[in-house]
Order: sequence, then C-alpha cells, then structure tokens
Amino acid sequence: MSANSIVVIGAGISGLSAAHALLARGARDVTVLDAAARPGGVIATRREGGFVFELGPDSFLTAKSAALSLCRELGLGDRFVGSNDGARKTWIWRHGRLMALPAGWQMLGPARMAPVLATPLLSPRAKLRLLREWWARPEPFLVDEAVARLLQRRFGAETVAAIAAPLLAGVYGGDAEELSAAAVTPRLLELARRGSISRALWRARRRAPQSAPAPLFTTLRDGLDELPAALAARIGAQRLRLHCRVLKLEMRAGEVHIQCDGGASFTAGAVILALPAAAAAPLVEALDGELARELAAITYSSSLTVNLAFDHEPPLPPGTGALVASGEGLRLLACTFMHRKFPHRAPPGAALLRVFYGGRRDGDAWAMPDPAAIALAQSELRRMFGIRVEPTAACVARWAGAMAQPAVGHLAQLERIEAALARHPNLALAGNAFAGIGIADCIAAGRRAAERILGDQPS
Repeated sequence: MSANSIVVIGAGISGLSAAHALLARGARDVTVLDAAARPGGVIATRREGGFVFELGPDSFLTAKSAALSLCRELGLGDRFVGSNDGARKTWIWRHGRLMALPAGWQMLGPARMAPVLATPLLSPRAKLRLLREWWARPEPFLVDEAVARLLQRRFGAETVAAIAAPLLAGVYGGDAEELSAAAVTPRLLELARRGSISRALWRARRRAPQSAPAPLFTTLRDGLDELPAALAARIGAQRLRLHCRVLKLEMRAGEVHIQCDGGASFTAGAVILALPAAAAAPLVEALDGELARELAAITYSSSLTVNLAFDHEPPLPPGTGALVASGEGLRLLACTFMHRKFPHRAPPGAALLRVFYGGRRDGDAWAMPDPAAIALAQSELRRMFGIRVEPTAACVARWAGAMAQPAVGHLAQLERIEAALARHPNLALAGNAFAGIGIADCIAAGRRAAERILGDQPS
C-alpha cells in the first residue's frame, strides 16, 4: 500500500460512510478492515416466513437528513417506508399496569398541559409540581448536568421516574442520572437557560405548520440492512477486508503501520478509526497515551433484543409499543409492536414484537442464552399484555458495548479528544460516541472523518 492510502478500521455504518465519502471526494486507495464476517455492524436484518426481523436499529429519524441523503445517493430513494404515525401511542408500565404516555409529551417535556393533568401516571402532587414549571425563571448560567437532575429540579422527581427516565432508557439504554443534558438533550438545556421549558414547548407547538408532518421514522422496504449492503457494493469487495482484526497501530516516518491477526499488515498514509471508543483506545495507546485514556473513559451500554413473531395478533393495547419504569420487577426496557410501526414487517393479520433488554440498569442481560431470553420475554409479555400463545418464530441478537453513554462532562471530553487529534493530522475518529447515537449521526460522523483526512472543510 502507498503512503497515499487510507485505511478505515471498522465496517459499521460509520466506517462504511467514511469510506464512501473518501471515494466520492476522489480518494482511490481506500481499504476497509473489520473483524466481523459481514459489513454493517449493529445494522442487521433477518427475513423468515414473511417477517422482517431487525436485530439492531429498525429505522432512522426522518428529520435528520444525512441518512435520507445517503440512501438517495445510493439509489435507495424508492425503498423508503415511513412509520405509521397515525397508530403511534406509547404505554408506560408503572405501578403494575399500563398507562398511556400523555399526548404531546416530548423527550424534553410537555408541549400540551391538559393531557398531563389528566394522566393517571402522575399523582395530584406531581401534577401541581409540574405546573409550577410554567413560571420557572431563566437559568442563564446553567452548565452541564445529568438529565435527571435538571428535570427533577424543573418537573419533580416523580415525573422523571414515571415518564422521562423510561423514555431515556428506551432510546439510549441509558440512566437519566448519568446522561449529560448538554450532550443528549442540548435543546432542553437551552430552554432551561431561557425560562420555562413547558411554556417554550407549548409555544413551539402552536407555531408549527399545520400541514401533515413527515413520518417520524423512516426505514427501507426489505430491511435496514439494505443500506450497509448498498454501501459495501459501492465501495467494492476488493476494498473490503472482513475477518481482519486489527491488533496494533504504530507510527513510523509519518506513516501508520497496521498489524492484524493472522499476520496481515498494512501501511497507510492515514487511518480512520470507526470503532467504539473502548475498542479504539488500545489501538492508539502507542501513538498517544493521553488520547487512549480519553477514549477509554467513554462508557457504553450493552443490549439484547428478542423478536417474537405470531401468525395472529395476540391481545395488545392500541399503539406501537410500551416502556417500563424502573422498580417494577421487570427486566425489559421496552417492547415495540413492529407490525404496527411498520406494517410491512409482518404478513397481514400477523404480529411481530421486539423486546429490548440491557442498558445501564441491567448490564448483564446481553449475555443471557437464547432460550432463557426468549422465555423471559414471553413471561414478561404475559404479565404486561396477557399474551399466552406461543410465538411461531423467535430470534435473539446481542450487542455488547455497542451504545455510547454520553455522561456528564462528555462534551468537554470530546474537546480534549479533538485537542489530542490535532497532534495527528493523519488520524480521525468516527462512531456513535462522537456525534450522536442515531444512524444519521453516525453517517455524518463518518463523512466528517473523511473530510478531516482529506483536509476538506465540512459541508
């Protein structure tokens, strides 16, 4: 390999996006290395009997343009399927029963007060406490703190436990007591600096256009793995080296020497590490100990998903899924009714449920054997929904250390990482630890890594 070559380590969506961006900007000597047997990372799909089982993420946020733009660039624009938002209703299991998430509640707080005042999720005292936030004073000098601490101060501890914490656990697999408000919900922090969060959300809702909104989520017709498959095809099999685990990076005479298991080695002019920060840390230890320590300090959560397919829909409440508050004696974090969220994911009249375990509050769940995970999911769904019929098919997927958890101080940590990277112009990072956890965020992170290596200004 030449000194002008670029090696991308990691063939998840971040690494594939980085390689695609490099090639699109004229780089030709690009190689992608990954220890896995297939490209795509946590984006994985299985198809069986008319069911589409998403083993990792099932969709991306429509509002973030990076994923839509990349799909169109790859010729997948006619494959888009929007979420069935007309059926969207979320339930929260609390105090041993299902209660609806109040209409108009966002991750940040209530955009409508009337449904919140009517919900059985909150006690009269909690509702009164929440109402007081309408007259909250600005906190202009507010700095980063845990999401839970900020919301407890504004809305009260009961509202956080009943609503905010289950939402954050369902999206991030995270603990609201640890997650950084500045990194995870920067808009929440900005609204709090200006005054009442609930009043600002109410005003924003009133100003919003009344035309039919775009679907909240978008997926691809035959499964989300169409995206990494299209990227891998565009990159080319000759540039993609699978079953190739990188063991060590060394810098010699301005070039990066890459040692892999099995004796394979590569020399590159530049490297993009598109790996979880914990996996990237030992690789850069010999290059920069300070950078390695900062990367190793970023925490991650693990998860396990169970897909259960039914030939006929079992008893379920209206809506597209349910979350579980902590302290309820259940291990599951969330259950999505996939056949309602995306009806084409199951044959007509059938049902597909996706159950999530793990996260920060149940760190060992990902290691459950398949039979135990399936049995647990059936038991807990029986308790929540009264489902007693056996599924016709089931599959389990586990993702160890896959989801970054931006803790308090995360943005300052990223600034220190950027300062360390400035010492290494031929090194870049991409992944869900650096720009957000969603697919669109990872695509954007991969593109920025390519721009950094090529010396381009971010577009």
